[in-house]
Amino acid sequence: MGVISGAVWKTSLPVGLRAVLRSTSLGCTRSYCDQPSQDDGEVRVRFAPSPTGFMHLGGLRTALYNYLFAKQHGGKFVLRIEDTDRERFVEGAAEKLYTDLKWAGVEPDEDPFKGGPYGPYTQSQRYDIYKQEVKKLMEDGRAYYCFCTERRLELLRKEALRLRQVPKYDNKCRHLTPGQIAERLAKNDKFCIRFRLASKGDEFNDLIYGKIVYFIAQQEGDPVIIKSDGYPTYHFANVVDDHYMRITHVLRGVEWQISTPKHIQLFHAFGWRPPQYAHLPLIMNPNGSKLSKRQGDVQLEHYRNNGTFPQALLNYITQSGGGFDRELLEIEAPQLTDLIKQFDLKKINANSSRLNPELLKHFNRAEIRYRLENDPEAAERIVTAVTEMVRKEFAKDAKQLQLDPGHVRDVLSWSLPRIDSLNDLVKGKLSFLWVLPQPSKEKLIDSDILALLAKNLATDADVPEFNKSELSRFMKAFAERNHLAFEKLMKALRSGLSGLQEGPSVPEMMEILGREKTVQRIELAAGRQK
Repeated sequence: MGVISGAVWKTSLPVGLRAVLRSTSLGCTRSYCDQPSQDDGEVRVRFAPSPTGFMHLGGLRTALYNYLFAKQHGGKFVLRIEDTDRERFVEGAAEKLYTDLKWAGVEPDEDPFKGGPYGPYTQSQRYDIYKQEVKKLMEDGRAYYCFCTERRLELLRKEALRLRQVPKYDNKCRHLTPGQIAERLAKNDKFCIRFRLASKGDEFNDLIYGKIVYFIAQQEGDPVIIKSDGYPTYHFANVVDDHYMRITHVLRGVEWQISTPKHIQLFHAFGWRPPQYAHLPLIMNPNGSKLSKRQGDVQLEHYRNNGTFPQALLNYITQSGGGFDRELLEIEAPQLTDLIKQFDLKKINANSSRLNPELLKHFNRAEIRYRLENDPEAAERIVTAVTEMVRKEFAKDAKQLQLDPGHVRDVLSWSLPRIDSLNDLVKGKLSFLWVLPQPSKEKLIDSDILALLAKNLATDADVPEFNKSELSRFMKAFAERNHLAFEKLMKALRSGLSGLQEGPSVPEMMEILGREKTVQRIELAAGRQK
């Protein structure tokens, strides 16, 4: 890995500053050393996560909005992995981020895995570029060595807090002479490289928040662009990569808005044109707290494992912060093509918004219905998925499982208003749909009565239409004819049909089980009581 360490900077040359300026040739054989142009009209956006954890809803929203913006303008969506923070690096996180994006349907056009014309797309593979570019800043006097120790920086911070001032670096090493620099380097003193901020106010147009003016030099000292471990900081690598990857628009979280003037100054220091910026408002938890990568119930894996469909999840996060025409609200189950068509940066709400879990349940039900009713292939995949899920959940009852495709489809149609995800179909109250209930030791009504009921239900004469309303009418009449308390009959039937104390109404259970299976279970219940 080409880390920009002190040893690399000073290789073979004894004098510090001259060593830096000569350690890397200005020549370059790679296309990324050509000055890119943003004048070809192609919109290019990027999603640039750090592999320090797994993707949560905030990251997915950022990726989605970049994707929608690119597709709406016929542009390219780039995935770049920003892995310069080696202390927080999580092995396998980059691969998982990519897998999550593909699962969600937000697939990059260029990325570290399939490549592209402006790669590599992982920052740890781009150190030669950063060495070359930081060298230019040092030649121009816009960057300099800083030898301040961690102890000195900590004392500065404590003193500022004591005086109730904003802690910031005092730019002491700006003023070192070439001789002092050479002396410190010759002693192998630890150093970083800082960018010299301009003192003027920085103004830019945020495509969501409008005109932003910020005097960054009044709020912080010169920022580190190459750390003492030799790795570039986010701010520096981010700007260099956006330039060489020809990024035209940066859509990112509002927490980065305060850093944008710093990034724009870096662009100007290189003589490059900055991209346009749009900062997305925060998505908050229902209780108003911030989302976190370490918060399990907002990670994509959580939703994936709990039976949430990708499109339902996308629809869910679009409801937090806006960005769409009102027409989208009239579509019960919007698809990705609908989101692309309706997306509008101008309609993003600049205020933070809270997640509403009830909306996710609504969108997941709507997506199941959409697939069952509008996409035969998707419907078949759902039937297969449910079948496999039932086999896995009730493996010990494998011989008794009722899994013919017709029954599975009937169950899906019946259950749509009652479930939030397909996983609900194998939970306690709906287990009766697939397996025969356990024998009841309690004799609720006479076995002969149950046998008579099963005989009546088996014929069209007594129950011509096997639906909830007709069954309810018939059983009330049956209880009255046989001098039974209706509630006692219902309790006995609930036990015989499902083995549960609560759940759907008895007529509903009978309707979804169908005539044949209902009769079979009542006959079994009658036999168990003999």
